[in-house]
Parts: sequence; structure tokens; C-alpha cells
Amino acid sequence: MDLRVPEYAYMFGFLQADGHLQRGVGQKGKLSVEINARDVELLRKFQKLTPYYTSITERTRSTNFARAHNSAAWTLCSLEARTRLNELGLPYGRKSRTITPPNGEFSRHDYLRGVIDADGSVGYTSRGFPFVSLTTASTAVAEYLSCYAKEVTGAQRTTKRNTRDGIYNVLYTMEPAQDLALDLYYPGCLSLERKYAAADSLADWTRPSTMRAAYTARRWSELEDRILLRHNSPTSAAEALGRTVQSCSLRLWRLRSGQVPMPSNQ
Repeated sequence: MDLRVPEYAYMFGFLQADGHLQRGVGQKGKLSVEINARDVELLRKFQKLTPYYTSITERTRSTNFARAHNSAAWTLCSLEARTRLNELGLPYGRKSRTITPPNGEFSRHDYLRGVIDADGSVGYTSRGFPFVSLTTASTAVAEYLSCYAKEVTGAQRTTKRNTRDGIYNVLYTMEPAQDLALDLYYPGCLSLERKYAAADSLADWTRPSTMRAAYTARRWSELEDRILLRHNSPTSAAEALGRTVQSCSLRLWRLRSGQVPMPSNQ
């Protein structure tokens, strides 16, 4: 499993998020993944990628969400394969909070697509806006997606656990969601077919003419700080800088209170 290979990077991301590595007596143990039976084709592709014996079984059971839920499970028992996966960063036992992106070189967008296919969502909101989201308990994975998406889309997300269950919900909507989906779900990539179709459909969305453009914060430069301090008046500085009086007033307060550093030549 060379994670520089797109298919293996995707597979590893999916296994980190949705797989379970279990130890047994002695050298026994297994890796298992159970998903909705409608997505069984993905498990068959995993089977072809794996140079060890694996099995796929299907079952129907009752869950909290459905009286009859059809699922498919892929199982691998090889000690050599399990050891390799563990070395790459797939822990034994409970792992939701401890998984991290792999060390060394790996195909970044393929790895993240695997994580999102397992623990994320792609599509349209109830209001018809594009979105890409990830739900994870791992701080490292949430922060990695946030950093990667900022490089691709320019959108900054602050990662913070929610107070109800301590989970991170990293969400992108509108144009950033389009850009991220286009980057992650490229033609011919290994993925869940239904999520690939959903990601592909996001390209058709255009911002309605009645909806204002996405707001981009205008950062303060040292030169603007010096002009603001020289005027010493939010009203006159606003006219000189082409900013609002409210923005200048808030910046002046932050400078004087020490919340932001003074410009270097002050």
C-alpha cells in the first residue's frame, strides 16, 4: 500500500474513517468495514486492490434508523496486511479521536476524498446551495481538511468541537464547496459512485443574480494603520481609506487597547 498511489491513498482514508482493526489471540485479528449494501461495489474494488484473501458478506438487520437495513462487510485477516495498515496510521480498537493523516508522502486529495466518502457529505442543502462537509472526532483530520481547503478555495474555517457531543463539523458551502468538490472528485477517481455523482452535480450551480457576492474580509495593512493613527479620527480616516466609520473605529480601539500590534514605525 503505497499512499502516493491515488487508489491506495483513497482506500486508506476510507479505512481510517470507517474501518475497524481488531486484535485477536496470538497473531489473529481482522480488519473489517461495513457499509450500506448499495455501495458494495466499492468493497469489490478494495478487494481487487488487496493482494491478500478477503471476503465480502451481506446481511439484513434492524437498526435505530430502519427496521430492515441491508449492509455489506469486507473483511481482511492477513497479519502482514494488518501490520502494514497499522504502521501507516490505522490504530487497533477505538480510533475516532486518535487518527491522523499519514506520515510521509501521500496523495492528499485522494486521502481526503476517502475520509469524506466515509464520514462526510456532498450535495445540496435544503435551500439548494452546494455543500461539502466532514464530521469527525479527530482534531488532526479536521485541521488537515481546514488547511487543505484553504489552499484550494481560500476559505478559512475555524475548527472547534461542538458542545453537544465533542465532534467537529467542518462545512463548506457555495463557491468554496464547488471548488473543493472539483478538486477532490476528479474524473476517473476511486470513490463512492453516489457521492461522485453528487459532487459532479455541484458544477451546475450558479449564484443567483439576486444573491450578493460572498463577503471577503479586507485585511488591514501597516500603512492603513499608520494613516488611521495619524488621522486619529474614525470619520476622517474612513474617507481617506475608503472604509466604513465603524470599521475604522473598531480598528482604532484594537490598536489602542493592544489587541493588535502597532505598526512597526510607531
